[in-house]
Amino acid sequence: MKTAVLLGICFYSFTILIHILVISGIIPYTWVNGGRSDSFAAQSQLSIISMAICMIGGLFTLFAAINKAGRFNRAITILCWFLVVLCSVGFIQQLLGTSFEKFVCSFIVLLGIVSNLRIAVERSSKNTER
Repeated sequence: MKTAVLLGICFYSFTILIHILVISGIIPYTWVNGGRSDSFAAQSQLSIISMAICMIGGLFTLFAAINKAGRFNRAITILCWFLVVLCSVGFIQQLLGTSFEKFVCSFIVLLGIVSNLRIAVERSSKNTER
């Protein structure tokens, strides 16, 4: 579980870092979002929203790890499986995107898939033990 949480925190941290680099202009905005953003301003808004979602995801990952009392196990498990599916779709999108997304972002998304999958499996086994 500790490894899964560490991978999840790395996933969310790297994702936030990429969006910070896009907003600061270090990474061209055309390298992300499949190159479909019309302008820097449009991509900046998407990046800010994505960073907020990643912060919520990071907090969720920490909550899933800290929740030893068994409260909300079923909800955490369902949400983790949903995130596995969502990240898997995102992985496919990364592979269909720009070169930067194919060679950098796809590996970062794999961290998210592995992390959420591990947490979901761990939580599923706790749900069946009860």
